[in-house]
Amino acid sequence: MPRESAELRKLLEPVVTALGFDLVGVEFLPGSPGLLRVYIDNESGISAENCEAVSRQVSALLDVEDPIAGRYALEVSSPGLDRPLFRAIDFSRFTGATVRLRLVAPLDGRRKFKGILMGMKDNHVVVQLEDAELVVGLDEIDQARLVPDYESHRSEGA
Repeated sequence: MPRESAELRKLLEPVVTALGFDLVGVEFLPGSPGLLRVYIDNESGISAENCEAVSRQVSALLDVEDPIAGRYALEVSSPGLDRPLFRAIDFSRFTGATVRLRLVAPLDGRRKFKGILMGMKDNHVVVQLEDAELVVGLDEIDQARLVPDYESHRSEGA
């Protein structure tokens, strides 16, 4: 999954916000056809109807602005339990959570890491691994996602 498209975020955020939702992130996966994935959220959760409403508005805006060449599918969804992290604010907000990172380029022969998110320090993401501390810039991260804690979600629903 590629990093977030800042240009598409800037274009879509006002529309998503006007509908009462937070724009969690925007990803474009090139291909034939490509896939434009828009993640939305709000405090009361996201329903299929919410996704449909945002999809209609975003689709109309994209038809007018035409920022993506070629064919692509639009997908609007909630971030889910394995929420993707895009911006520095996301890495600060979820301090203490378990995360999986995939780096753009290998670091000490590895691209994939899992550990406890310690937040941001001097514009770098800090993750406590089992045996070391990983400190990387946002531009070095290809993908970052929360690791779901299914046990705590099970007990919340009980």
